[in-house]
Amino acid sequence: MTYRIETTLKSNYPDPIGHKVLMGIRSDLNLELGEIRTCKVLGIKADITEAEAKLVADDLFLDPIVENLGFNKNLNYLELSPELSHAIQVTFLPGVTDNAARSARESIEDMLGRELSENDHVYSATVYLLPAKNLTEKDLARISAEILHNPVIEQIESLSKEDLQKGQTFKPFTTPDPQEAPKTQSIKLEGLSNDELMTLSKNMVLVLTLEEMKTIQAHYLDPETIAHRTKIGLPKDPNDIELEVLAQTWSEHCKHKIFAADVDYENEKGEREEIKSLFKTMIANPTKTIMKSRPEISSVFSDNAGAFNFSDDYDICIKAETHNSPSALDPYGGAMTGIVGVNRDVMGMGRGFLPIFNTDIFCFGPPNYDKELPQQLHHPRRIFRGVHRGVKDGGNESGIPTVNGSISFDDRFIGKPLVFCGTGGIAPRNLHGSPVVEKWINPGDAVVMIGGLIGKDGIHGATFSSEGLSSASPTSAVQIGDPITQKRMTDFLMVARDLNLYNFITDNGAGGLSSSLGEMATECGGLTLDLAKAPLKYPGLAPWEIFVSEAQERMSLAIPPEKLDQFMTLAKEMKVTAAHLGSFENSGFIDLFYADEQVASLSMGFLHDGLPTLKLTAKWTPKVEPECADADLPDLTLELAQSVLSRYNICSKEDWVRQYDHEVQGMSVIKPFMGVERDAPSDAAVIRPDIKTWKGLAISHGLLPRYSDIDTYHMTTNVIDEALRSLVCVGAEPSTTLGLDNFCWPDPVQTEKNPEGDYKMAQLVRSNQALRDMALATNIPCISGKDSMKNDYIAENLRISIPPTLLYTAIATLPDVRDSISMDFKNTGDLIFVLGATKDECGGSEFYDQLGLLGHNVPVVNPELAMKNYNNYHKASQEKWIRSGHDLSEGGLLVALAESCFGGRLGAKISLSSIDLHPIRTLFSESASRLLISISPENRDKVVAHFGEDQLFYLGEVQTENNLDIDQTSLAISELYKAWRQPLAEIE
Repeated sequence: MTYRIETTLKSNYPDPIGHKVLMGIRSDLNLELGEIRTCKVLGIKADITEAEAKLVADDLFLDPIVENLGFNKNLNYLELSPELSHAIQVTFLPGVTDNAARSARESIEDMLGRELSENDHVYSATVYLLPAKNLTEKDLARISAEILHNPVIEQIESLSKEDLQKGQTFKPFTTPDPQEAPKTQSIKLEGLSNDELMTLSKNMVLVLTLEEMKTIQAHYLDPETIAHRTKIGLPKDPNDIELEVLAQTWSEHCKHKIFAADVDYENEKGEREEIKSLFKTMIANPTKTIMKSRPEISSVFSDNAGAFNFSDDYDICIKAETHNSPSALDPYGGAMTGIVGVNRDVMGMGRGFLPIFNTDIFCFGPPNYDKELPQQLHHPRRIFRGVHRGVKDGGNESGIPTVNGSISFDDRFIGKPLVFCGTGGIAPRNLHGSPVVEKWINPGDAVVMIGGLIGKDGIHGATFSSEGLSSASPTSAVQIGDPITQKRMTDFLMVARDLNLYNFITDNGAGGLSSSLGEMATECGGLTLDLAKAPLKYPGLAPWEIFVSEAQERMSLAIPPEKLDQFMTLAKEMKVTAAHLGSFENSGFIDLFYADEQVASLSMGFLHDGLPTLKLTAKWTPKVEPECADADLPDLTLELAQSVLSRYNICSKEDWVRQYDHEVQGMSVIKPFMGVERDAPSDAAVIRPDIKTWKGLAISHGLLPRYSDIDTYHMTTNVIDEALRSLVCVGAEPSTTLGLDNFCWPDPVQTEKNPEGDYKMAQLVRSNQALRDMALATNIPCISGKDSMKNDYIAENLRISIPPTLLYTAIATLPDVRDSISMDFKNTGDLIFVLGATKDECGGSEFYDQLGLLGHNVPVVNPELAMKNYNNYHKASQEKWIRSGHDLSEGGLLVALAESCFGGRLGAKISLSSIDLHPIRTLFSESASRLLISISPENRDKVVAHFGEDQLFYLGEVQTENNLDIDQTSLAISELYKAWRQPLAEIE
């Protein structure tokens, strides 16, 4: 039987979903409509009686106090919306993950006391009632395409007022179209020309170079390969699954070919240097050197995250990832899979860490972007809303607090947004007699997949993310996460881990089973797998689709045979899908079967070591921009201060950040916002992960893409310094800091269609040189990282490339969270200082950009001096001398002063005479390594002596008056606050 259940809020209750849609239509499309009402729809196509369906409707899905119900008929849309123009129903495309329907199905089964069959289906939909007197077909099309649905994953059906008056109703829900029986296809490589090989790569979305395609061609023509395949009954030609696995394994996303390349680098003096792998020379080798003096580091570069000893009892791990390309196509689904995906990285670290905090850092086009957008690109406002909602839902529904993050804007991010998601986890330091970071696989261990089901979503995700976005990008690359399913899996894994039921675990990320099992097989030398045993969302997937699909919420494990039954029984008890797919071997091959038919045999050696090393060229030519003369600088006025504080990169993000749960799990000490009214932005988060001790963790980050327009070397040093000084501000111990590098870069490979490739590659080299130099100078290593290359939008005669961007995430410990320091001014009469020198360094600053300038005096970091000041600050904080500490970053001194005043609901009386610089440069320079601090007057002499007069610059004192008085200019705090608070609050 088929049933349709509709609910809507009664007319005397406001409709929040409808209001949000209305605000989007007004702001994005400049169209005026009346109040929009919405209806939630549930479709049930199942073998249940009408009485059971009615019980489900009444008891499960209707709140009779505030809602009206329509059972097996549409609600009266014309009555609900008297000015109705159109009713529009939005549903997922057949086969796309429908989380609401999945949850509803489980609730129905619980209520009825029995499971629904595989042939029973549940669907969800939303109906929007649009009231308008003069809504044109063009307006309707824009509302549908730009506000109501994403055609990548959703479909719409529209009924006009006239249709409804004639009694028309929406069409019944449909199931995915039946497909042919799964089969593999042989792909002939012998005799193919270079052009034909590249055509094959393009048509199959392999994203492989000509040299890589020729290497694969030669491998399958090798007599040894042919002999092996003949022996096991496979044709000499590869088939689709083998080429797909090779493409996934060799993708830029998985193999990091650019960071592993041989680079011929030429600097501005014409001097050449041969670099054998940026990763090894600039990241791994410095980390290895530093680790000799940092014994607390327990795992780097060999697992899903970096880990360190937090205490005698616990290890902490941390990882950050990007989900840029999927978020460009489907902002909500792409971003949600970013956050739940990095959660799984932590769950798959060692033998399993419990996620305890999230971070998120976004880079978008400006929300007020008013130029025509290229094909397939969503407006930045839509990207902003969708990405934010996806990460929010993923984190909140998983029960993981979001403790740190930021949002940056630049026109160039319209081509690809950057969506960085990070997660930290905790685990017992030692588990079942060995360190928790250790895991292993023995031949004969069972291959088990747990979590979600496999579908077409996420196919070609790894290869798709390895090339630029274009109108031809595959929509199947988009995945939709289900945090509820993942939370259940997390709880199950922690129990299974503590019962010692598995030897090895990792997540199914990019490449799905192909990636996870391919990597796991290196631990013992091979595996045998039956793809027919994999649990699917719907029948008909080809073997290659099953193996490379990135459908979400899945982990792969190696389980000792004697513990398999106990593991599977526990999974069933905790309602987690678990499938025994095969066994690990030491055969040297990945042998794949579909039922009784062998469909692939891949040499482990060729799969992991056969990739030819990329050869790249890089040439650095500095780009010198003119500086602004002092005589051309404006005077300080209230209007100037307001214009800087209202910039999207500086203004308050509170309305968006407050939608994250940062209190769940009860560890929060320094929260995203602090101060009297809890609305002033913190520099870093402080949490207390172990209730048995007062020891804490601080988490921060640095991100400054605009500096790349001048020099990526200094962009990188400033990013690291920003993250470090943010930790220091809240009281973290500088010497305990550890870092993570996440590179997002435009395509740095020189081609005819990418003539600036050599320059972009040189930018990447310089950034890595800076990363190396800062690590060695500060004794702070990178313990984890990731890179995302080719962040470009490409269309005919158009390339939109992101600015080279490095996210540097930092984590450090605090001896006692009770000594944490917040950024808000505390008491009238407290003395205000700047720690660190302010210089003529406005190049790349927010202030210069406000004036339409770039400049060339980018801030230059002195890491040795910075660390001296940071260590002195930490000592002062331990002596309780510091009342408040705030990082000077985007916007410089004026912004830091204003924010500290906002936090304390106090004013300040400031003189700039102690700093020998033009007053405007003093206020807006973004010189690195500076902290704004306030202290009690009685501590002045010892604080000045402690830091030294050459590093501590007196500014003035905190005052009760609600003004920020700077020399002869008085700025009303209330007016500054209004300018700072409003810009992003107005975007609904």
